[in-house]
Amino acid sequence: MNNRRGQWVGGLLLIGLGLLFLLNQFMDLPRLENVAIFFVLFLGIIFLAWGVFSREAGLMVPGGILTGIGLGIALVAGPFAVASGDRSGGIFMGAFALGWVLITIFTAIFTEKTMWWPLIPAAIMALVSGALLVQGPFWVALEWLGKLWPLALILGGIAILFGARRSRGEKDAEQFEVDETAVDKLKTE
Repeated sequence: MNNRRGQWVGGLLLIGLGLLFLLNQFMDLPRLENVAIFFVLFLGIIFLAWGVFSREAGLMVPGGILTGIGLGIALVAGPFAVASGDRSGGIFMGAFALGWVLITIFTAIFTEKTMWWPLIPAAIMALVSGALLVQGPFWVALEWLGKLWPLALILGGIAILFGARRSRGEKDAEQFEVDETAVDKLKTE
């Protein structure tokens, strides 16, 4: 079984290198610069493939993260750069968010248990990406959210205190009911 797994990894490695060198034949790409730009993306894809073939969710986490970062680097600094200047941060964060979403997608398809928690950082990064790309009022709203986030902690603390007070009141009521039952028993005797 390990020999077969090694053949898959070796085959995928050769396909990836072949695609890179084939692309280099038709485009005037500086060799070392582009290898460095695509290295993180390629490493992420290797981890994702390894996770798929081994059905290990733990390998898909670094695979998704590295793929997102690598895609962000390729879209901002690679030969196919789609953005520069002010918009490049938004493009990078959007690609990074996509990498986190890949973790959930790959674990849902290829493992027994789906990891949902990566959608939390993905949503936060997508929000920041949107703010960087749209700017204007959306950016102002995000700045205010960055200043007012401690209110969520305060509201959470208040909710916990009210919950503790309510459960304490219910516990006292249960104890009173037990005492009431004991009083009724004593009256009948």
